[in-house]
Amino acid sequence: MTDRLPHEKGFHVSWDQIHRDSRALAWRLDGLGPDDGAWRAVVAITRGGMAPAMIVSRELDIRVVDTVSVKSYNWQEQTAPRLLKAPDAQVMGADGAGVLIIDDLVDTGKTLELVRQLYPAAHFATVYAKPEGREMVDTFITEVSQDTWIFFPWDMALQYVEPFRGA
Repeated sequence: MTDRLPHEKGFHVSWDQIHRDSRALAWRLDGLGPDDGAWRAVVAITRGGMAPAMIVSRELDIRVVDTVSVKSYNWQEQTAPRLLKAPDAQVMGADGAGVLIIDDLVDTGKTLELVRQLYPAAHFATVYAKPEGREMVDTFITEVSQDTWIFFPWDMALQYVEPFRGA
């Protein structure tokens, strides 16, 4: 077998799968909030956390939804995370207590580490987790190997793909 590039060990996630896995995340988070099991708000880490956060907020009937924008990738190359936009200070309070921070994936944990420094009391949840970043997340649904590249539906287009052994 030939050596593959890191992104060629792919895990393709459909819209249906991200919806099911995000609902499973909501079920896992249900009742864990500090206010008689309820959460005060959901904050999506943009852009990947937006779809899961929307689904979690719907399932848990959380009406306060905000975003935190962190850039840590240039296509498939990971870079040092940079905060581009913070969530509303009133929503977050002093330390993020009672707030769910949602992302699609924790990879190395660098993005979550940056956000956790800002909001140490928030609850961090991702749909997927890789081993290097797993300790930065409080709740997740599916673990994948560190060398797996996850292809999310918002990054893909439907097109013909040639079979491994030719047409």
